[in-house]
Formats: sequence, C-alpha cells, structure tokens
Amino acid sequence: MPERQWLEAFFSYLKHEKRYSKHTSSAYQRDLVAFDKYIASQNVNEWSLVTVHHVRQYTAYLHKNDQAPKSIQRKLSSLRRFFHYLMRENHVDINPVEGVRAPKADKTLPRVLDVDQVQALFTQNSTDPLLLRDMAMLELLYGCGLRLSELVSLDVDDFDYSDYSFRVTGKGDKTRILPFGKMALLALNKWIPILKSWAVENERALFISKKGVRISPRTVQSRLQFWGKKQGLTTGLHPHRLRHSFASHLLESSGDIRSVQELLGHADLSSTQIYTQLDYQHLALVYDKAHPRAKK
Repeated sequence: MPERQWLEAFFSYLKHEKRYSKHTSSAYQRDLVAFDKYIASQNVNEWSLVTVHHVRQYTAYLHKNDQAPKSIQRKLSSLRRFFHYLMRENHVDINPVEGVRAPKADKTLPRVLDVDQVQALFTQNSTDPLLLRDMAMLELLYGCGLRLSELVSLDVDDFDYSDYSFRVTGKGDKTRILPFGKMALLALNKWIPILKSWAVENERALFISKKGVRISPRTVQSRLQFWGKKQGLTTGLHPHRLRHSFASHLLESSGDIRSVQELLGHADLSSTQIYTQLDYQHLALVYDKAHPRAKK
C-alpha cells in the first residue's frame, strides 16, 4: 500500500471500527496531514523511517510557531494513535511517539455560571416558537449536562416519559440513560407541538430549525450567544459552559463525584475531579471573604 494510503486506511478505521464522531475524526485528519507535510519537507517519505528524533523536532517546530501546549499534546496523541495502528498492521516496528512529551499546559478551571445567572436564563415568558425551542434546549444542556453533539443528536423516541429518562449517545458511541426533571418536561411539552408542525416528513430529531430538519451545532451555539448577550454575560454563553455549571452545581450540592461522573459520561474519574477543584476554589473564596482570621 502506498504511504499516503495508510492515512486514508487509518481514517476509515476511526470511522468504521472505532466509530469516532465526525468532529473527532476531522481533528485526527488535520493533525496527521500537517505532520505528513512536515516530514515530507524533511525528505522522509516512508512512515517506517520516522524516528523519535523527527517527532521531537516536530514538537519543537510547533512550539516555535506559538502552538499552545494543549494543541501540541493533542497532535502528539493523534500521532501516537496512528503509529499504534501502523504497528498493529505490521507496517512499522516501533512507535516513535512513545516517550516524547509535549510542553506542560497550565491547568485552567472551567468557567461556570452562578445559580442566579442560570435562573435568569429561564425567566423568559413568550409564546415565540424559537424561544420555546431554545428554552427546551437550555433545560437539557444545563439540567442534564449534555455535550453539544449529544443535544443535536437527540431523537424524539429517545425519551421515556413514564420514568423521566432518556437515552443519549456520547463520546466513543457510548450510550447512557439520563434522568430529566419537571422543568425540562414542561419545556419539552411546550416545544413538541411546534416540532410536529415544523418537522419535514420522517424527521426524527428532537430539535430542528425553521426548515424542519435537525438543528446544526452552529445554530445552537449562535442561539446561546444570543441569550448570553441578552443576559449581559460578559464572558459569553456556550454549551460546554452550561455543562460545566451543571457539574459544578450538582457536585457542590451532593458531593457525590461518582454520580456526577456517570451523568457526564466521563470514562475517567480524573476528568470529573476538576470540578472538585472548582468547588474548593469557591469554598476558599467564601472563606477569604467571610472569616475574620482570613482578612488582612
């Protein structure tokens, strides 16, 4: 197989065997095509000729060109996975990315809305169809901690109203069952009649555009930006900020990190533990402001 075709074979593997999302597959493709161009500029035209030295040179090249540490980490992860695939296919003998470390990235805590800011989002009173759709989306994003991709992929028949639950497919095509609350039910009950009148024939999506077809991620982002500006949020409003707020508020109230992990669909507990740091930061701030021995 020609060397370039190994990339196509790998992308097909991600799509059909690993069943990665379009977004994740596109990220891999961008990273690997960029590396392919780089090693070609170094007169390396076979994957088996790539060495640890080439990968370290590439890392230095990215750093020199002001690539963020997190971006470099992701690119190295893509390369590591690709060479692991080539080893599996017996096309290379070693993985030259193993042992190569990216620059350390500063750990930044996610920005969340406070409870009052969240409540303000849900005080809109109108019969406007777009507002009713947006309120239903907001209820599921904040009330259930959904990712943007999970929200737009929801179908009407994913919901079981008898026990207030619904099925959602997350990263890695993993399915989980989530509960939803009374306020989400009320919002959905207002939206569903409009959905039925707007939807084109055989459309199964829960959230659609005015054209009657499944809503796009970009439209959801745009609508949230609109509501964020309307509420005067200086740091903006986006789906993942609502997911962060869901996790932070739930953990702050319950202290049950395992349940939060399950609800978020995190494969690794370490992904959820960032919210314990956020909760501690909040407690420390309260202490600094309120305790007499903490004041200067």
